[in-house]
Amino acid sequence: MNKSLGERIVITVCRNEGLWAAEEAGVYFGASADKDIAKASAAKRARERMGQGHTCQIRISGEHGFAI
Repeated sequence: MNKSLGERIVITVCRNEGLWAAEEAGVYFGASADKDIAKASAAKRARERMGQGHTCQIRISGEHGFAI
C-alpha cells in the first residue's frame, strides 16, 4: 500500500544565454525574455512529470518561497 516516491525531479528556472529558461537534468526548455513564461513552462513540465507518477520541485533562481 505504501508507494515508493523515488527520486524527486527538480526543475530550475534561471538565466541561460541572456534569457529566462527552465532546466531539468541539464536540458533547457521554455526559453523566453519573460521570466513568467519560463515559470509557466516549468509548471507545465512538472504537471506532466507528476502525471507520470514522479514528485517534482520547481526552483526559481533569485526568488525565495515560491510555491506552486
